[in-house]
Amino acid sequence: MGKRSSPEPRKNSLRELAALFLKLGTIAFGGPAAHIAMMEDEVVRRRRWMTRDEFLDLLGATNLIPGPNSTEMAIHIGHRRAGLKGLLVAGVSFILPAVLIVLIFAWAYVRYGSIPQVKGVLYGVKPVIIAIVLQALWSLGQTAIKTKLLAVIGIAGVILSLLGLHELLVLLGGGLIVAASQSIVRAIKGQQGARSISISTLIVFLQTASVATTSFSLPLLFLFFLKVGAVLYGSGYVLLAFIRADLVERFHWLTESQLLDAIAVGQVTPGPVFTTATFIGFILGGTKGAAVATVGIFLPAFIFVAASGPLVPRIRRSPTAGAVLDGVNSASLALMTVVTYQLGRAAIVNFTTVALAIISAAILFRFRVNSAWLVLAGAIVGWLLYGRLNI
Repeated sequence: MGKRSSPEPRKNSLRELAALFLKLGTIAFGGPAAHIAMMEDEVVRRRRWMTRDEFLDLLGATNLIPGPNSTEMAIHIGHRRAGLKGLLVAGVSFILPAVLIVLIFAWAYVRYGSIPQVKGVLYGVKPVIIAIVLQALWSLGQTAIKTKLLAVIGIAGVILSLLGLHELLVLLGGGLIVAASQSIVRAIKGQQGARSISISTLIVFLQTASVATTSFSLPLLFLFFLKVGAVLYGSGYVLLAFIRADLVERFHWLTESQLLDAIAVGQVTPGPVFTTATFIGFILGGTKGAAVATVGIFLPAFIFVAASGPLVPRIRRSPTAGAVLDGVNSASLALMTVVTYQLGRAAIVNFTTVALAIISAAILFRFRVNSAWLVLAGAIVGWLLYGRLNI
């Protein structure tokens, strides 16, 4: 009889997850690094749903599976907070606002042949996003960099990423080096080797068949985006290479101009870059096409997180697998650092944007205000100043 009270806390958790990720999905500009920084601020520092160590473990696990990293992080948090229902609520809540905003852009594009201009908003938001990511990197780095070896791996990860090494190789390299070093230390001390754990990762590769016809169909559109969601590693911008190769050059469903417009929509809307699929689906097949493309590209993320999420605590309890995760976490922060540098070069371009970034960073580090208010303030400042500055 005492168990009857358990559903109510679970309902409260689901409502909290929905409220949080609907908000983040509406204001989360700046790409995966910025999204993850905002999640860390809300989930670790403000709500204390998990420790910074647990957050880092989820981040490391997210980087090792295909798909949109920030969306998978939202799904992981939901799963950790409220099980499978939480997984669905958090993921859908984070994706939904971006999908609805992109649908409005797509409707305007199809009806008027162009997209609304929001350059002023982005002008003010981007420097704020850089400050938010820097604050998150500082907080996460203090937890993740536990040893000199992890610090060296982080620095090496930054250098190798800047030199063009694939993100997955940086992550795996960091994990394997830490695991190997700990094995050597245990061997020197005469300890028995840790129990060998075989972790096999099943990556679903759904190849759209080479067909003679290139005529558009909703099932083929769904299979294309399902394949992309199941195999795509690295930055969300790699998505654009997939789209160009298949939808522009192979199937001839899109023109180069439409692809560029789809890229622009992904830049000016909040939430996951993968909602570019929503825009393209609407262009090709209206509302049904948008729904098919959106479900196709995000479905693998839910499946991968549901399969891998329960393994994360077990991995941490194993000395060898835990060492791998420590290395992956350090390498993940290195990748975030490189992305922040690249974004900063594009976002901080004059005295005004420098001032916005410095003021935002000072407020975050000194007063720990909610990052959502800073994003809103940056959007207002950018909207007011952009036209006057004639940028």
